[in-house]
Amino acid sequence: MDNIQSKKKLPNKKERHRLFGSVDPGPRTKPHKKSEMADLQNTKKDFLFELDAVGISNVKHPIVVPSTLKPKEQTTIGKFYFASTISQDSKGTNMSRFTEQLQTYYEDGFKVNIETMKEFAKELQGRLKQKDADLSVEFPWFFERLAPYTDKPGMNHADAWIKVNYHYENGFDIKVGLTAKITTLCPCSKEISEYSAHNQRGNVTIEVTLDSMFDDETHDWKEILLEAAESNASARIHPVLKRPDEKMVTEQAYENPRFVEDMVRLVSSDLYEMDMVKQFHVKCVNEESIHLHDAIASITYDKRNE
Repeated sequence: MDNIQSKKKLPNKKERHRLFGSVDPGPRTKPHKKSEMADLQNTKKDFLFELDAVGISNVKHPIVVPSTLKPKEQTTIGKFYFASTISQDSKGTNMSRFTEQLQTYYEDGFKVNIETMKEFAKELQGRLKQKDADLSVEFPWFFERLAPYTDKPGMNHADAWIKVNYHYENGFDIKVGLTAKITTLCPCSKEISEYSAHNQRGNVTIEVTLDSMFDDETHDWKEILLEAAESNASARIHPVLKRPDEKMVTEQAYENPRFVEDMVRLVSSDLYEMDMVKQFHVKCVNEESIHLHDAIASITYDKRNE
């Protein structure tokens, strides 16, 4: 009983705060009402230079993503970027306007598609009282994938994004993109080996400039870009593979060997034939299975320059 320590008697919370440096509030002399506060960001003077971009980035927010593949509608997290140019006679921007508008769209059920993003950009340009508005959102997109022989379902995902720039004179510039994972089998390995061939996981990144009239309620750009990547690969990635499926996938990969150079040229050929695509960038990165390095290749092409 003598070894039982008595319970500490602590000072109250206010005294503890004082112990660690807190002090009483000082006198309040500046106004509390917004209408009486100085608005430094709306100051008009010659501030020497126009700014390319002013805004906020790395804004995470819940969104709804529609899809033509199952699940048809999914709730996920979007990472946003909002900005505009700032004229030389403007001090700066009001950062809260970006998140205020985001909250309004969220309360209305923010369904992230091209039409909604166009509306957002045009409204933001007017709210900021600048000549343009620039926004983008990145998000994981999930889609159901059936095993090639047994039809066992599972869930795959790709990283997708939409970028919209609106200029009050020039209109909209719309880019969409996607990074998909594929299987590639090495043509060299197949050619020189007595049997077998090494393969690797490839990462295909596609970003395209779309025609401003593209309607993604009729055509899902995510599925279109995913198909461009996967249909040109040695084989597709599957979340569920039973033995008959695995046999089918490995044989398909052996029948369709691909270098990274082959991948970007084949994907670019598909994109070139799409009327909705005005410009494209394709990159393939193979995570090599017999090297410590990755293999890369890329193509950028603008059909508007033809």
